[in-house]
Amino acid sequence: MGAASASSAAGGFLAGKQKMIHSLFLINSSGDIFLEKHWKSVVCQSVCDYFFEAQERAADVENVPPVISTPHHFLISIYRDKIFFVSVIQTEVPPLFVIEFLHRVADTFQDYFGECSETTIKDNVVIVYELLEEMLDNGFPLATESNILKELIKPPTILRSVVNSITAAT
Repeated sequence: MGAASASSAAGGFLAGKQKMIHSLFLINSSGDIFLEKHWKSVVCQSVCDYFFEAQERAADVENVPPVISTPHHFLISIYRDKIFFVSVIQTEVPPLFVIEFLHRVADTFQDYFGECSETTIKDNVVIVYELLEEMLDNGFPLATESNILKELIKPPTILRSVVNSITAAT
């Protein structure tokens, strides 16, 4: 789904000023949240407890339900490369739209860094946050195509990696 079609699709079925994706949590296979991104206000990490409960009930990682309803949110997730991408949604939206977006995020990380792993994401955390900021505008998908993103945010180089490491450490 292209950036233009994603944005127009979002506008087509979502009325009002509600955000589609409120927050995104990246969780490793040990159950540790190693990255979170919020648009506008912060959603407490405790919302992921519903996800962890579903994960405990599942026989294996492929059996964790992709959509989990909580009293105030919906959690929509995918599992890629030993990482759970868990999005927090406050209003009902078509789950496949969010799942497609989460796959685009994972694909973008793969394209930018050569792999989509916890270590790679942590090593490139500045670029990861820049990408997430460009990919979503106020919770709605905006730029999800790699060629567009590469014009906006240059892929990592050795010099940029050193600068990002120093920036992330402070």
